[in-house]
Formats: sequence, structure tokens, C-alpha cells
Amino acid sequence: MIKVFANSWALFLGIGLLMIGNSLQGSLLGVRGKLEGFDPSMMGYVMSAYFVGFLGGSWMTPNLIRKVGYVRVFAALGSLISAAFIVYAVFVHPVAWMLMRLVVGFCFSGVYVVAESWLNNNATNDNRGQTLSAYMIVQLGGIVVGQAVLGIDDPGGYNLFILMSVVVSVSFAPILLSASPAPVSEDTERMTLGDLYRSSPLGCIGSFLLGGIFSAIFGMSAVYGGEIGLSVQQIAAFVSLMYVTAILFQYPIGWISDRMDRRRVIAVCMIVATVGTALGSFADGNIYVIYGAAAILGGMANPLYSLLIAHTNDYLPPSKMASASSGLVFINGVGASFGPVLVGYLMGWIGPSGFFVFNCVLCAIIAAYAVWRMTQRAGVSPDDTGSYTPVMARGPVMAEVAAEIYAQEAEEDVEDDDFGDRSTPNDYND
Repeated sequence: MIKVFANSWALFLGIGLLMIGNSLQGSLLGVRGKLEGFDPSMMGYVMSAYFVGFLGGSWMTPNLIRKVGYVRVFAALGSLISAAFIVYAVFVHPVAWMLMRLVVGFCFSGVYVVAESWLNNNATNDNRGQTLSAYMIVQLGGIVVGQAVLGIDDPGGYNLFILMSVVVSVSFAPILLSASPAPVSEDTERMTLGDLYRSSPLGCIGSFLLGGIFSAIFGMSAVYGGEIGLSVQQIAAFVSLMYVTAILFQYPIGWISDRMDRRRVIAVCMIVATVGTALGSFADGNIYVIYGAAAILGGMANPLYSLLIAHTNDYLPPSKMASASSGLVFINGVGASFGPVLVGYLMGWIGPSGFFVFNCVLCAIIAAYAVWRMTQRAGVSPDDTGSYTPVMARGPVMAEVAAEIYAQEAEEDVEDDDFGDRSTPNDYND
């Protein structure tokens, strides 16, 4: 792992700075929106705009790259992000913020594609898994640092918006100066969303609902904190806890999932998250209960995306794994587009506890669906599955890299024993 960081430190530094700026953006807008008197339902639209833009960017960025190249796309999108961050402070209005969030989401989608492509190109077959793990640590670490930055100045002023813009602008220098030529995409066997659902209903339904949970955490946590009267420092701690526990639980959960039916692990994680968010719903301002609920939600929900990808790949031939990961990224993005809006309305209807109620309901549905799916088909033996590979939903390229690593392991298993059943995933259905 240390060697991976040493070989690609400049890329990781740039990506870390990007994550600091992006993390600070969401929390700062949530806090500033409360100061400006924007109601939760309106802030829900503001926060959802980012995920709508992100989804659109994932569709359009590949075409832009083919037309003008990686460097020009990266520079253009980065400039727009920096400009949008300043516009937030100049035009303090929910409609302006919504438009800028749409632009920022679109741009970050493209920036991630370019940065991850270069990072993947720097990796070798021997260290690709370690590179993926290092990337996840940098992402989560950047989010936590972004929350710490939130408390260094008054969110009612301009300084944090300017700092946000500067951090993102500076992040491009190490990435551009260290980037090697981007790799040429390899053709993979295409897979429709219908085929993906038939191969893994739990993977699809779970990814969709998890998108709502992710967007609620990333977009509405600070709004919730402001609504219940937390200080800026307490809001930063509240949000950070969700990602600190994600780092702590990612690998233990993955280790366990490699040794038993992954559906059982998914169900248990979501049951624990359901209990934790239910407690948060009745916290009644108790900061320790709120912190505990945040820690449980983040620790159980964040590793779930990797679990769902691994579970889906358990029922697929290697040739379809990369395409399936792209499909799950899209499904997750669709779910994320609706999450903050629904949370905003729920908070406006029943109060701030609507944040935890929303996440509680979605976690319970995923848990119940996972349990039900276990009654429909026998699970794949752990001996016939690949290793869990940590990945975050924000990384479209790295999600495919995770699938490639999994596919490589599956192909190696073919050489050792009869693994032909994966060629007919519908017969294996989860």
C-alpha cells in the first residue's frame, strides 16, 4: 500500500483535494441554507440537483472525451466547478444554488472519470487491488477533512466559498502534471438493465435504494444538523462520523462476506442500520444518540455498495462483470437523484427526524428484500466467489476496475475447477 501511495502520490493528492472541496460544498450549503431561512424541502431540491447533474455527466462525459480528449475535458470541467463555488456566495438564492449544483454534479462526474482513468493507468495488474483500496481511503479521508474545514470560519461569509474554489483549483495541478496518457477503453460484453435485473434482483433493487441513502447522507446531513440546532462544529463531527466508521467497517465486513452468503451479510448490515436510524429518529436532541446513529448508518451503509457489486458478480460470467458494474452505477445514480427531495419533504412534514426516518425505511426495505431473496434461490458457495473489493459509488471507472479484478479471479478459478455455470447467470439467480 505504501508503494502505491509513493508511486501515485501526486494523483492521490489531487483527488484528495477534490474530495475536500466537494465534501465542504454540501455541508456548507446545508448550514448556510439554514442561516438564510431556506426550508428543508427547498434544500432537498438544491441537494438533489447535484445527483441529477452527476447522472447526466456520466452519460455525456465519454462523448466529450472522445471529441476533445481527457486533458481539455478535465481542465474545462474543473474551471466550471471553481466558478460555480464562487457563484454560490454571490447569488444566495435556492434557484441559483440549484442550477450551480446541477453544473457542479455534471462536472464532478467528468472529473472523476478522467482522474480515475489516469489513476488506473498508473496501476499494474499486481497492485490494482491495492490502488483501489488506497483510492477509497483517499476519498473517505478527503470527505472527513472537508468537514473539519467547515468549522474554521463563519459559514455566513464568503471565505469558505473562496477557500472551496481555491482548493479545487489547486487540485488540478498535481493531477495534470503527473498524469500519463489515458488508457484505451476495452470492449466488454454489453448487458441491458433488464438482463442485469434478471441476473441479480437484489443487486439492482439494493443499488437503487442505496442511492437514496447515499444522497441523503451526502446531501442532507448538514441540513438535518442545522434544523435540530447543532453548532457548525457538531455538524462537522456528525457528518464525519458517517465516513470514519465507513473506513473502520469496510474491510471487516468485506472479509466476512467472502466467507458466507453475501445476502446474509447485506441483510445483517441493513438490520443493524435500521435499528441505529430508528434510535436516531427518537433522539430528541440527545447529541450522543445522534452521533451513535450517524456512526452506525455510515459504518453499515457505505460498505454495502461494494457488497452489492460483489454479490452481483457472483452470478455473472467474467465477460459481463464490467458492464454490470456500469449498470449498477447508473441505477445507484437514479436512486440518488430522488433521495434529498424526499428527505426534504419528509423533514418538512414530520420535522428533522424525517432524515433518520427516511434512511430507516430504506434500510429496512433492503434488509427485508435480501432475506426474501434468500428464500428464492440457494446462494453461491464462498469457494466459487471472488474476493470483496472496496469501491465507492462516486467512482464510475473504479467500479469497473473492481469488476475487472473480480473477473480476473473468476478466470483463474476456471483453470482450477469447473466454473462453467457462470455462463448462464439466469440459472443461478439470487
